[in-house]
Amino acid sequence: MFDDDDDADEQLVRPYTITSGRTSPERADLTLITLVTTVPEDTTRATPAVPRMQPEHRTILALCPDSKAVVEVSAELGLPVALTKILIGDLVDAGRMWARSPRPVTRRGEVSDMAILEAVRDGLRKL
Repeated sequence: MFDDDDDADEQLVRPYTITSGRTSPERADLTLITLVTTVPEDTTRATPAVPRMQPEHRTILALCPDSKAVVEVSAELGLPVALTKILIGDLVDAGRMWARSPRPVTRRGEVSDMAILEAVRDGLRKL
């Protein structure tokens, strides 16, 4: 009976300890669909170490040799998105990962999704 309560408390405390007490991401540019990629090792030798490096940081680096969305990384880690954003932010700040917003894919001569959204926005403003 007491073991179940201890497990629940541990689940609440562990994310707090992973991030050294931080509860919200410091970077506003990390969204659910932001793509993150591990910087190749030969590039990172001159970069500073990640402060408070946790096993989860190393797991994220191993998961992302190719671009993945923040939400995918979160799902693979089994951690809340907010916590994953904090960890990824640490790695981006230390120069160990790259982060970029996804690019719209269009074929030659087609109008991009962003152009359509801007046209809709402008039309709504005229109403």
